[in-house]
Amino acid sequence: MTAVIATPLPACPDIEQAFAASWPVRLGDTDGDDRLRLDAIARYLQDIGFDHLDAVEDGDTHQTWIVRRTVIDVYEPIEFGDRVRLRRWADALSNRWCDMRIQLRGERGGRIEAASFLIHIDPVAGRPARMSDAFMAPMLASTTEHRLRWKAALTELDDPEIEAVAYPLRVTDVDRLGHVNNAVYWEAVEESLAAHPAHHTLPYRAIVEHVGPVMTGDKVVLRTSARPGSLRIQLDVDGSARALASVEPLPGPPAS
Repeated sequence: MTAVIATPLPACPDIEQAFAASWPVRLGDTDGDDRLRLDAIARYLQDIGFDHLDAVEDGDTHQTWIVRRTVIDVYEPIEFGDRVRLRRWADALSNRWCDMRIQLRGERGGRIEAASFLIHIDPVAGRPARMSDAFMAPMLASTTEHRLRWKAALTELDDPEIEAVAYPLRVTDVDRLGHVNNAVYWEAVEESLAAHPAHHTLPYRAIVEHVGPVMTGDKVVLRTSARPGSLRIQLDVDGSARALASVEPLPGPPAS
């Protein structure tokens, strides 16, 4: 995994040039300890992504994206009642997909770093589509990695001692594309962390990689493997993996 995803995640060459937004951390985003949950962070990443589209040229013609992977590095939790400041920029791209970096800071403390591998989709054809030159221009200016290729960081579970439970879906889990929304997978990670709280020790890195879509009506099974220093999670439908996730400790805090 370390060969695929940098540790720590790369810093922005010029953080003041990154797209910025902020909003309060509200009650529905936090847990019983006032901590901003991972699924709420995933929604924040989606929200700033769509806000970013409104601020760039051709953003209105680039409205359909699939999340292939999300990485969330939690160094210090952001808490209820704080105001979170987010900055977003391109860390790498090709002409059909990109790796976007997002920095989250609480005004009263809290440090989280995130990255999302996003694929631009033609909404009619339903397949990866080239981004326009005007849309790519600011991303090309923020990184020298212009030939981004996909490489998986996680593999399917092969632990013989796996916990498996049904993970029922709700009608509110499905988004406008007819797929279970990306943030719902992070709710499953939160469920596994609640069952194995030792893996919530700071700092830690959580990853979700999407193998295939989960659709309305699918019977989902949540599979978990808990080993010292590693929590592995898999969501299956009909015996086939649809998402892979992991939670592992990080070596230490990143540079500010």
